[in-house]
Amino acid sequence: MNRILVFCGSPRRGGNTDLLADAFVSGARAKGAHVEKIRLIELKYSPCIECGGCDETGICILDDDLTKIYHEIEMADVVTLASPMFFYNITSGSQALVERAQAFWIRQYVLQLGKIGGKTRHGVFLSAGATKGKLLFDGSLRVMRYFFDAIGGRLKAALLIRGAEKKGDVKNISGALDRAERLGSCAASSGDYSRVKGIWLPGG
Repeated sequence: MNRILVFCGSPRRGGNTDLLADAFVSGARAKGAHVEKIRLIELKYSPCIECGGCDETGICILDDDLTKIYHEIEMADVVTLASPMFFYNITSGSQALVERAQAFWIRQYVLQLGKIGGKTRHGVFLSAGATKGKLLFDGSLRVMRYFFDAIGGRLKAALLIRGAEKKGDVKNISGALDRAERLGSCAASSGDYSRVKGIWLPGG
């Protein structure tokens, strides 16, 4: 049974990205996956302070609500980050989570301790933005590549929804929630995300 960890980076409960995350979770649970959904806005934590405290151990010295989350990341087979676009970027809470992956990066690439948790996990990115700009997700996709690599994974798929400006707009965008649910189903079972039409895939 796959263990799936879903981070919701939106500060707004029930917003467009939150709805995508819920659909993803529903699809994954329907296939029997163990899914934990974490709303970052409900945690108290700091971004990386570049203190170098993890350089010798690969363990972050900051003691806050992310401390207990590190083990959950290590145990996960799939990690999903859901964040709306704020000024063509992921939210500040999402970015702080990404920065705190520095300890994992040190452990894997500097201390040469191998993949986190001893396995390569899948990374999935869910996002919605108000504008329909062509470059809306370009920067965040690059960030996601490096984030998932740092936690011993690979960015395998992304669902990127443009034109979702008001709360709940994603419900009216054809196929958006269905694609999110099918992504969750794939994450929990086959891992063949190419079965879901209308999503972003590496090299696509």
